[in-house]
Amino acid sequence: MSALLTILMAAVTANSCSPDHQTAFGERQISGISAGAGIEECFSKLEGDTLTIGNSLTERKFVWNGGNLMTASVTDKSAGRTYRTADLAPDFVMPSVSGPGKEGELFSERVCETPVRPAHLKVCVWFRSGALEIRREYRIYGDSPAIGCDTWLKGRMSGRLVSAVENSADRKNIEFAADMKSSPVTAVIDRVSLEGNHWRARAVEFWDVTDWNDNLVSERDIISYRKNSYRGNILFMEDGAAGGGLFFLKEAPCPSVQLEYTGADFTADFGTFSVAGPGVSSADIAPDRWTKLYSSVLGVWNGGELEALTALRRYQKNIRRHLPDRDEMIMMNTWGDRSQDSKVNESFCLAELEKASRLGVTYFQIDDGWQTGKSPNSAVAKGTFKNIWDNPDYWTPDPEKYPRGLAPVADRARELGIELGVWFNPSVQNDFEDWRKDADALIKLYREYGIKVFKIDGLNIPNKKSEQNLRRFFDTVSEATGHQAVFNLDVTAGRRGGYHYFNEYGNIFLENRYTDWGNYYPYRTLRNLWQLSKYVPAERLQIEFLNKWRNPDKYPAGDPFAPGNYDFGYLFATAMAGQPLAWMEASNLPEEAYGISPLVEAYQAVMSDFHSGVILPIGNEPNGRSWTGFQSITDDNSGYILVFREANGEKSSHVETWLPAGARTVFEPVAGDGRKFCATAGEDGSVKFTLPSENSFALYRYGIKHISSRK
Repeated sequence: MSALLTILMAAVTANSCSPDHQTAFGERQISGISAGAGIEECFSKLEGDTLTIGNSLTERKFVWNGGNLMTASVTDKSAGRTYRTADLAPDFVMPSVSGPGKEGELFSERVCETPVRPAHLKVCVWFRSGALEIRREYRIYGDSPAIGCDTWLKGRMSGRLVSAVENSADRKNIEFAADMKSSPVTAVIDRVSLEGNHWRARAVEFWDVTDWNDNLVSERDIISYRKNSYRGNILFMEDGAAGGGLFFLKEAPCPSVQLEYTGADFTADFGTFSVAGPGVSSADIAPDRWTKLYSSVLGVWNGGELEALTALRRYQKNIRRHLPDRDEMIMMNTWGDRSQDSKVNESFCLAELEKASRLGVTYFQIDDGWQTGKSPNSAVAKGTFKNIWDNPDYWTPDPEKYPRGLAPVADRARELGIELGVWFNPSVQNDFEDWRKDADALIKLYREYGIKVFKIDGLNIPNKKSEQNLRRFFDTVSEATGHQAVFNLDVTAGRRGGYHYFNEYGNIFLENRYTDWGNYYPYRTLRNLWQLSKYVPAERLQIEFLNKWRNPDKYPAGDPFAPGNYDFGYLFATAMAGQPLAWMEASNLPEEAYGISPLVEAYQAVMSDFHSGVILPIGNEPNGRSWTGFQSITDDNSGYILVFREANGEKSSHVETWLPAGARTVFEPVAGDGRKFCATAGEDGSVKFTLPSENSFALYRYGIKHISSRK
């Protein structure tokens, strides 16, 4: 098919959706941004040898190059600035992909809104290079200053796609201009080359495997000088001379668990920045099927750190629509009290539901133990995850524990206004080859009991085949449930998706901490949420709080940060910027615990609006002694602030926020110990907050009345 013919086809389809999925764009408010807002302004056009794709906020121009596109410029329309290419070269590089593509084709279509994705424009570029077919699909959302790029390969490749990161110490010293030349990166999934000599960057690396890690975010600020490599999922690029810049997001697991990883995700060489590490080997590429690589996103921003973080977040909020009736949850999972499966049965669950309802819980999740099969974590029998489907009843309700199935529990939950969820461990053997059986097990639970929330545990993704089968599992369940299924993706152990992969399927179960082992410290859980919220939507993170009355003897005498030193309401508040997870058995709570019900009710009234905004950390990093918190920016003039006074002697403190300098702002208390007040933000956005006691908090709704001009 010729490029001209494909463009004509695109013109026919670009302004229509299939009748089954037609939507009035811009009518529904999702995540604080109109779903499909501005979709009519998304476009692509090929004029001569120049392909342009973009929307009202950003535009990226490419030299066609036979389909092997070369970025010519990137425009930030809000700032009226265009970044022109300094060194024209293909954006996509593989050992067997160099020079112009062959038989290049172009096709675009408007993808209609679904319960998962907002409406968007998809621009597909296809070309050949030797024995390889390459398909690059660009995703453009109407309300995002960023463009995502997904890449598939089909055909034959040989040799290594990636090579180990070069150590600078192994390079020749520079005495002549020729010595400055560096070898190209073996595999590049995206690239920009920008004019100017004063580019700075920040690489942000993430860690999961939280059973072993309690430091989940690391930032590295650099001045781009010659070719060097960096780890991370996010790279912010800033023009040190003119201000503003761009960002790359690598949609992949955390670097430490990526497939075929050789030590780097980004390279910087003066103004040339590349995304490296496709996550595949030559053996993964086959002539009879498409293999998807890790994806990249390129966005623009103008201003300071707030504008850069907001640009990133506006893209991230499009990965999965945040629907309040489906995605907002105050969940209880009883595993946190370490009874494992020893108590779980019908009567236990029915009793737990009554007490969970008193607390204000909206989702009750039965962890390991509801099923007939026994896992290795069982407290009542030696079980296994090997060859699960040798027992066809493994994932049916245990007839001894649930003689009437899960129907009585599901029915009572529904009467109480609570959704029932369960834990599930996919069959990992042979690269998830039984994914279809696993999917059918969940679909059956959905159809029989209405269960649509599944905690997914025990994953290990050692190769591309495993990843592909796991996606088939998720997609099959999602489609069969009308995309109502929510997967709580556990990142506590194993090789899993991390914070920037599989995001379209649900939220993230962040960590296991237990008073039984004396490793639950509220400020540390708060710190993990605080650090992650700068770069990951907080509303996608399940954050636990525990029964503070259990196991006081497991903590050293006089430990100032032991959970027993905090009010139960404060523990709940540490999770409010995310999705609160009551990691406990309600039956073990004393009566005084239910005193937090008014707090939970007040939070429920605003949690959807709170989570609709851009949530960012404020104040100082939680350390048990600081003033800290979160700000949710719902629009230019309003939002929420959740502020914590940890164990310190300062009743009042200036807390740096994201409010503009000189903003005269009214703060209305929603929950906690705050009082209504009005204040003018300082030069750094700081506001003086007052809280009466140590380890107290306040949730405010704020509104900016006016912004005074300051010299």
